[in-house]
Amino acid sequence: MHRRLNLGGENPVQSSYVQFGAAACAPKSWTNFDISPTLRLQRIPLLGRWFRRGEFLVFPDNVKYGDIIQGLPIAPGTCAGIYCAHVLEHLALNDMRIALRNTHQYLRTGGIFRFVLPDLERLARNYLEDSNDRAAMDFMEQSYLGTKTRPRGLKGFVRSYFGNSSHLWMWDFKSMTRELKDAGFIRIRRAEFGDCEDDRFRDVEELQRWEGCLGIECRK
Repeated sequence: MHRRLNLGGENPVQSSYVQFGAAACAPKSWTNFDISPTLRLQRIPLLGRWFRRGEFLVFPDNVKYGDIIQGLPIAPGTCAGIYCAHVLEHLALNDMRIALRNTHQYLRTGGIFRFVLPDLERLARNYLEDSNDRAAMDFMEQSYLGTKTRPRGLKGFVRSYFGNSSHLWMWDFKSMTRELKDAGFIRIRRAEFGDCEDDRFRDVEELQRWEGCLGIECRK
């Protein structure tokens, strides 16, 4: 059973192309959302200046706060395209499934969902084929499943909490295909950077985020 979309009391945004987990990539031709607490803090007068320096990511002004799990202020069945890059691996399994179901509901019939994330199969193969004594270390670092340094002090806690860099679940093509089918998606395929027939995706995709990773395209 699908979770009901929560529009948070807002008027639904009328947009044919929506990106969630936008971070610093926010093309004006797309409606861009991000759930980072840092985004909210940067919008606070005066206090926000502190979160716009140092190691904090500075969000473009056209990024809106929005949670794909709780529901974006997007009318169901209105999107021609939805995109996310390196987002789904940061979600717990059940939350990821809700995100897929919500994404499916926002799309119009025939609408395209494209995304990219780390490729667990590729990382595992590299680890198994590497005879170097750093192979395990490299796997943990590249998969973001390990923690090099435990955050200490208030500053360390703040950067750790607002950074949200840990990966909570990893995926390969086979396992993600099953999840997409369960959410109602069709025409699931491996995707490469810039190979979508809809040119609007060229505005939002960044080559460096696709290199060595798993790209997938599917439709409603």
